[in-house]
Amino acid sequence: VQLQASGGGLVQTGGSLRLSCAASGSVSSINAMTWYRQAPGKERELVARISTGETTDYADSVKGRFTISRDNAKKTVYLQMNNLKPEDTAVYSCYGAIFDGVNTVMKTGQGTLVTVSS
Repeated sequence: VQLQASGGGLVQTGGSLRLSCAASGSVSSINAMTWYRQAPGKERELVARISTGETTDYADSVKGRFTISRDNAKKTVYLQMNNLKPEDTAVYSCYGAIFDGVNTVMKTGQGTLVTVSS
């Protein structure tokens, strides 16, 4: 069972990207999921999270610009990022609970780099 983040890249200020976090392996379902980011020289920051009931929560710095969503059938969580700013530059990773049919395990996905040029 693993999580894989993808969708990062280089974008200009004001641009958009959509990140995906897909669970693979013996996955029965995904539960609460969180996107984090870490910029060079800075601490890891919670960006957004979504519960199994699709309740969402965002960091103040991204409210109104980022949207977290989930597709349970695809076992994937998304992070739509609009109006990107240079300060959004970071490695974005996902973390969450995965149910494999027997146990619930916590997994961190490999990060994806987002670079926003000014």
